[in-house]
Formats: sequence, C-alpha cells, structure tokens
Amino acid sequence: MKPKVLFLCTGNSARSQMAEGFLRHLAGERFDILSAGIDPKGLNPLATDVMKEAGIDISAQRSKDAQEFLGVPMQYVITVCSNAREKCPVFPSTFKFLHWDLEDPAAAAGTDEQKRVVFRKVRDEIFAHIEREFGGRR
Repeated sequence: MKPKVLFLCTGNSARSQMAEGFLRHLAGERFDILSAGIDPKGLNPLATDVMKEAGIDISAQRSKDAQEFLGVPMQYVITVCSNAREKCPVFPSTFKFLHWDLEDPAAAAGTDEQKRVVFRKVRDEIFAHIEREFGGRR
C-alpha cells in the first residue's frame, strides 16, 4: 500500500490543489496524493492556469471536503494555512504532520494579472516546500 499524503487548506481551491498536482507530478506513483478543504469552494481557475504555465495539468482535480477522509490513515498531513491547522480533524496513524503557512492567492485583489502574480508566487513557494520535503524528480 502506497503512503497517503493529504494537503489540507480552507477552501481546497488553490494552495492544496496546486500542492496535490505538483507532488503527483514530482513523485509519480510513490504516494497516494490527496487534497481537501475544511470548507471546499471548488477549483480556482487561476490555480489551474498558473500550474499549466509550469507544465502541470490540475484541471481534472476536484475540490473535496476533509470529512471524506476521516478514518483514513494518512502518513502525511500537510496544512497550508493557519485556518486548516486550527480546524484540522484528527487523522489516525499520521506519521508526519507538517504546516506550511502560505498566503491565500484566492484572496488576492486587483486585475487578473495582479492576481496571477500572487498565484505564481504561492505556486513557487509550494514547489520549494515539496522539493525540500519529498526530494527530487522521479
């Protein structure tokens, strides 16, 4: 059985979705990679766009509620915002709990291009965290 990695944020619309897509791209079949939200909002199109710029397609991913995974043993639970860390349900058998306090790009104001700048910055921070934690390419 592959180790499960769960990325958790508030809306499961951007940060956790980008993290799920990037780790799947980086680690391939080494992990069962999931993402969820405390209050799911749906996949943010700007998250899809900036990931596509990086060569990763997350358009088929869907926003999920953390409740879907209660009772499922997770080897890694990674919260990507303080709200998710504070409200994170207990996942049994978690080997490693990590917290990455990332800005919410979905809350960015301004023009679409100004918002994209924030999405790209957060995407790149996620990439750096994942490469540091999970290693290089497959």
